[in-house]
Amino acid sequence: MRSTTSADDVDPGTMATVTPVAAVFQLFRGFLMGTADIVPGVSGGTVALILGIYGGLIGNVRAGAGALRQLVTGNLGEGIERLKAIDWWFLIPLGTGVIAAFAILRHPMQDLLIDHAEGTAAVFCGLVLASCWLVGRTITDRSATNLAVVVGVAVVAFVLLGFQAGAVNEPALPFFFVAGAIGICAMILPGISGSFILLMLGMYANVLGGGPVELLVFLVGATIGLGAFSSVLNWLLDHYEQTVLAALLGLMLGSFRVLWPWPNGVGFISDEAEEVVKGTDLAWPDAGQLAGGVGLAAAALVGTLILVKIAESRPDDA
Repeated sequence: MRSTTSADDVDPGTMATVTPVAAVFQLFRGFLMGTADIVPGVSGGTVALILGIYGGLIGNVRAGAGALRQLVTGNLGEGIERLKAIDWWFLIPLGTGVIAAFAILRHPMQDLLIDHAEGTAAVFCGLVLASCWLVGRTITDRSATNLAVVVGVAVVAFVLLGFQAGAVNEPALPFFFVAGAIGICAMILPGISGSFILLMLGMYANVLGGGPVELLVFLVGATIGLGAFSSVLNWLLDHYEQTVLAALLGLMLGSFRVLWPWPNGVGFISDEAEEVVKGTDLAWPDAGQLAGGVGLAAAALVGTLILVKIAESRPDDA
């Protein structure tokens, strides 16, 4: 699940610099990652693995987070030196591509949530089911303790998600800040996507449909969250990786409470409705709907596993 090249071992300043000409290709790589990140259950980290830039991405993100911490704590000299060590020709085109993908694709995705809620949710189910399998196979310590963590987190998540009515209706700006700060953590947790976290928080549809101010607040929250939590999350993975993986698996299993397509998809907010459409009420569809949903979920699952197989067949050469 984690890269064979530790982020701590990567010196961003020694990475191969992306020239202006190659920046166009880096922009395209970022667009592919952004396209994956906008879909719950698909991790941009998986795409980074396929493209062979995962090590460079994590190394530069860690360097940037370290520089941000130094600047925030008033150590300007050290912060500036760390900023100089970042490979900006690598990072800026990549980030621009990610942002461009979000800007271009967020409205079509929002339309799918409104016009084809059940089918979209079925695809999400298949994607997250594939992620469950991928995370589950990395848990080599299958002790009673880790099994209890999986079951416990799954049950708690399933129950707690039942209390939400679906997407948050007209959230205040602080909600966008918190969503950005928490959702960005998925960027350094391979195997779980940021959109999946937003979906569980009930903020997925709101971020897709957010205005300039809301998206700016979301971006600020993501930036601060990355700087604040990256070291903590990596420390947990370094010291308690198996327990963290068990908790992630339980979280994803419990999330099927909001992913189950029927009766109302994933809890979107319709443009024509004044109230939130509930996404946590469980119902059983008729035979025709079930067959279509299972087919879409199976296609999404198989497609994700094929992408992962491609990623595993090539080294992380960043």
